[in-house]
Amino acid sequence: MRIGLISAATITLLALSACGRAPESSQSESVQTSDMAEGPGINITAAPGVAFAYHYAFRLPPKNIATAQEAHAGACEKLGVARCRITGMRYQLIGENDIRAMLAFKLDPTLARAFGKEGIAAIEKADGKLIDAEITGTDAGAEIAQLGTGRARAADELARIDKQLARGDLPASERAELQRQRAELVATIGAAQATIADQRASLATTPMVFDYESGAGIRGFDASAPLTSALDTFLSSAQTTLAFVLGFIAIFGPPAIAALLLWLLWRQLRPFLPTRLRRADSAPLAQRPAAAMAPPPADRSDA
Repeated sequence: MRIGLISAATITLLALSACGRAPESSQSESVQTSDMAEGPGINITAAPGVAFAYHYAFRLPPKNIATAQEAHAGACEKLGVARCRITGMRYQLIGENDIRAMLAFKLDPTLARAFGKEGIAAIEKADGKLIDAEITGTDAGAEIAQLGTGRARAADELARIDKQLARGDLPASERAELQRQRAELVATIGAAQATIADQRASLATTPMVFDYESGAGIRGFDASAPLTSALDTFLSSAQTTLAFVLGFIAIFGPPAIAALLLWLLWRQLRPFLPTRLRRADSAPLAQRPAAAMAPPPADRSDA
């Protein structure tokens, strides 16, 4: 029956749309460079129909993060809005020397790889280094082709339904079923067109994200060396100890100062107190009962 064929075509188009949304990990390359002094040379051949996304993470001294972030933003502005746009920015001060920052771009695909290399070079000039690099790709061209094929089949079924609806002797029940299936096909074709538009947009621009974190960018020794590791542990322990001491002083210092001021005030006001209170305050407790229990003097008449 033709109605069954139409339903099968609708299901096929929906399946193609779902298959097109494959995970981006199908084509990806991740490079960990925590032990490298310089950024790696990532040689990825630009494949037609593949939408790439770039992500770089940098570590550099805290005072240089804002400067490096501004340098990257300025490099994007020099390319112009037609080839580079800034889509996001973050600068977060977590602690005195703990800073996190982010900068996101949308680039012309032909300039993305070169822009990433220039970004790494700017970080190295700021006494920093690349600690992570990841490039992922999605085969948008294949998805567009699959969706286009499914859309064409759905359009043929839609034209066939329109011909059947044009008949005047069509039963009411069959007409209602065809109208329902026609509405489903129209919605499916619209969803496919929207997905195709999104995939074409992903091919037109390449997203790139720069993450910044504070830390030792370039040291005299390799980070895996025992001496450097011991020095880092010593500095971290000293910083923690100093923070604890300062926190202890900040908590208990004001009460101690208040107690000291009260004691000094008492010392200043004590001379003005009545003599009885001063003697009672200064006399030892052990001497008071002995004076009170002393025997009366002997009567001279008995002698």
